[in-house]
Amino acid sequence: MKNILSNTLLYPATLLCATLFACQSGTTEQSANETSAVDSTIVYTFNTTPSWSDEFDQEGLPDTSKWSYDVGSKYDGWGNQELQYYTDADPKNVQVKDGLLHITALAEQKEGKDYTSTRLVSKGKGDFLYGRFEVRAKVPKGRGTWPAVWMLPTEDKYGSWPESGEIDILEHVGFDQDMVHISVHTKDYHHSIGTQKTAFKKIDDASGQFHTYRIDRTPASIKGFVDDEELFSFANEGTGSKAWPFDQKFHWLINLAVGGFWGGEKGIDPKAFPATFVVDYVRVYDLKK
Repeated sequence: MKNILSNTLLYPATLLCATLFACQSGTTEQSANETSAVDSTIVYTFNTTPSWSDEFDQEGLPDTSKWSYDVGSKYDGWGNQELQYYTDADPKNVQVKDGLLHITALAEQKEGKDYTSTRLVSKGKGDFLYGRFEVRAKVPKGRGTWPAVWMLPTEDKYGSWPESGEIDILEHVGFDQDMVHISVHTKDYHHSIGTQKTAFKKIDDASGQFHTYRIDRTPASIKGFVDDEELFSFANEGTGSKAWPFDQKFHWLINLAVGGFWGGEKGIDPKAFPATFVVDYVRVYDLKK
């Protein structure tokens, strides 16, 4: 999507960032290791059994011990001029069935919006520092769809977006079928100043087949993978929180947006709806001590 402040691309999981940035311009706290060198020779490994997961085996609405909902159409379409209203635990928009999570965007009016959908959030129920974060999913087809699996900081330790960071594990826009994106956002590296750190790849049948998307997050780097192939790497430069705000806990977000700066860049195909984002599981594997 395009940032209202510039002509650079605004990548999707910033689903409330643009407005928060405008509304909250608080000072940025510097991390304690501002000038600390990062040892890039350390080889990090992860446990093979998840410490937290949702396999979506419980039929009905998502597990409330793991998920809450962002509701409404706040911040001018979540900062991106998106066209959907996010509902609160409405089975028309979100269901777990046959071992899969289904998030469905519908062409229906609600609270002045022309579409409804769902955004799940694990804040306060699943908050994590370092580890391996993995999702297996199928994205919907159709111009105007904008699914994302991403992470935001739970406490905004260094200030509002982008000071406290954002991690996008999977993003896809329907007008660019099968092209998937992995990104991070920080104060030094984000779209509004033309320094976005992102990677993308066209994969085989992202809507018809399940693919696995993950990030490995350690004190030294964030690496992104699609079907176990490394696509993205962002190193901790050791220069402090402006470049590396990732020494704090982050939580999951899973959503299907409609339209917006990026998702609606080439218009919306009314025949695309209902559109469904399907997730097989999300898993967290701890970093080995």
